[in-house]
Amino acid sequence: MLFDTDILIWFQKRNAKAAQCIDAAQRRCISVLTYMELLQCPQSKEQQRLAKDFLAEFNFTILPMTENIGHRASIYIEDYSLATGMRTGDAIVAATAMERNLELMTGNRKHFKSIPGLKLKLFRP
Repeated sequence: MLFDTDILIWFQKRNAKAAQCIDAAQRRCISVLTYMELLQCPQSKEQQRLAKDFLAEFNFTILPMTENIGHRASIYIEDYSLATGMRTGDAIVAATAMERNLELMTGNRKHFKSIPGLKLKLFRP
């Protein structure tokens, strides 16, 4: 399962549904973009450390950006950004899910729904 950033933020806000989703996943992955987003939100080094500790505690795998992911993401931007508002981060996350053949858990259906073959698991807090 590839988790979008919003799920991890819900977890940090102590949302029970987000915690259940993370706990139930047999394999927990995030894209390197999600990792960077998590590290840029904290207001201190201590908060950054807590974010990193959370990822380690739950055995998240951070999936790197590859040439194929970058290429696929650029195609998604060209094909879907005008119609759906897809942004670069969403394109990278979607491309990571597709390249790794992972289901994507997100609360943001709008930006991902038009991508053929993308396996979505929608989250509702």
